[in-house]
Amino acid sequence: MRPKKVLSIVGARPQFIKAAPVSRALRKVGYQEFILHTGQHYDHGMSRIFFEELGIVEPDVNLGVGSGSHGWQTAQMLIGIENVLLKEKPGCVMVYGDTNSTLAGALAACKLHLPLAHVEAGLRSFNRQMPEEHNRVLTDHCSDLLFCPTQTAVDNLVKEGIIHGVHLVGDVMLDAALMFLENARHRSKILQELGLEVKSYFLVTIHRPSNTDVDENLRGILSALFELRDPVIFPVHPRTRSKLFELYGNSGLKGNHLNVRMIDPIGYLDMLLLEQNAKMILTDSGGIQKEAYFFGVPCVTLRTETEWVETVEAGWNCLVGADKKRIIQALETFKPHGKPEKFFGDGRASERIADVIGDI
Repeated sequence: MRPKKVLSIVGARPQFIKAAPVSRALRKVGYQEFILHTGQHYDHGMSRIFFEELGIVEPDVNLGVGSGSHGWQTAQMLIGIENVLLKEKPGCVMVYGDTNSTLAGALAACKLHLPLAHVEAGLRSFNRQMPEEHNRVLTDHCSDLLFCPTQTAVDNLVKEGIIHGVHLVGDVMLDAALMFLENARHRSKILQELGLEVKSYFLVTIHRPSNTDVDENLRGILSALFELRDPVIFPVHPRTRSKLFELYGNSGLKGNHLNVRMIDPIGYLDMLLLEQNAKMILTDSGGIQKEAYFFGVPCVTLRTETEWVETVEAGWNCLVGADKKRIIQALETFKPHGKPEKFFGDGRASERIADVIGDI
């Protein structure tokens, strides 16, 4: 019997992408979905544009929590989410990924004894310095349904004693990439606007605190980028931009580093097109590591570990941290061969999720 109402909790850019195909699948088979936006990402470039481009139904509630310390932000979300759950009484609460919105949603549902589903369960970096690692571990141990993107994720849960409610469904981000790529090719003009040729540029994203909040790491990454001859396209996260200005100042950034083009955050369709046509991607984002893999684009990850070990084992992802020499060496020598294996499913993970929820 299908639950009458599924309450989906989102709050950050990656969650909007993951929720788009799942929301479509839920509604297609008759679920009533209530969308709660915590407001963790709140400006147009990080939030609103994703709802517009991906055709996600407007959130029923936006808590508007905004930025803050991890403890404060999670606490504010927990209070707001609990109030909504008490009012709406959903048959299932669904959370995505590993953000503070994920953990707050999981705790609120668990405390109220509401069935909890975690999309992208079982991921582990084994780095407890990452806030995301705590969020994902705690959420998994609260969840009734755990939707895993890969067999590695399933294996991680088994090692922690989680065997009930675990489902290997595939990766919903692959669903989204396949669903929206053709649309991106028709609608996005980002290559023309930036004057880029296919496979002529590097694409860079940096947002994790381990890079943005450690001056030595951020300087190491930027100094490596400044030495590249080919164009570097760098959509800058708002928090990263403020850190860059602290380190370099406006004049220092613009100086002689004309190869690095810092642009404002962009929508999903523009990002898909930039990813697919880049010669190489440098990132500390888990989602972008996967999308690079989907498109067969070499990825240099600006971390020393990754949740997506399959991409490294397949030879398409190289872990370098923030060390300038290692970054430059990877850019000069890292050349994957063959085609990426299909570790992430067949693009129908969302349909499987919609089918399984009915068993609660």
